[in-house]
Amino acid sequence: MTKLDHAGQESFRSITRSYYRGAAGALLVYDITRRETFNHLANWLEDARQHANPNMTIMLIGNKSDLAHRRAVSKEEGEQFAKENGLLFLEASARTAQNVEEAFIKTAAKILQNIQEGVFDVSNESSGIKVGYGRSQGPSGSRDGTVLHRLFNI
Repeated sequence: MTKLDHAGQESFRSITRSYYRGAAGALLVYDITRRETFNHLANWLEDARQHANPNMTIMLIGNKSDLAHRRAVSKEEGEQFAKENGLLFLEASARTAQNVEEAFIKTAAKILQNIQEGVFDVSNESSGIKVGYGRSQGPSGSRDGTVLHRLFNI
């Protein structure tokens, strides 16, 4: 899983577009304390859909849930945007790690479901999915299975 954080900066848009190609999933993050980040979601989503696999799984994340007292975007607004655009949705806090792992796991689980349903052809590199062993090693020093195997016991 490749992670790219450009903090919504326009100067990274061309770099981001190259990462969309071949991606099986993406996390689209906005700051619940800054309405302008939510207002720009439609542009980032359009960009992703224009340059990515049409079957890419996208998780919308409202970040900084630990700062609910400074909230500028309601959870319901985030849920509604996700529903209208066919996205998964969670609120999370990078500071406290609340729902961070859950966001990655839910996104990966949806990608796995798409693989199992034949949405992605894993024999084709353009699907964005590489089947093989992950980078981590088991206790004995040997590879302990694919990343999906470790996450989902398949």
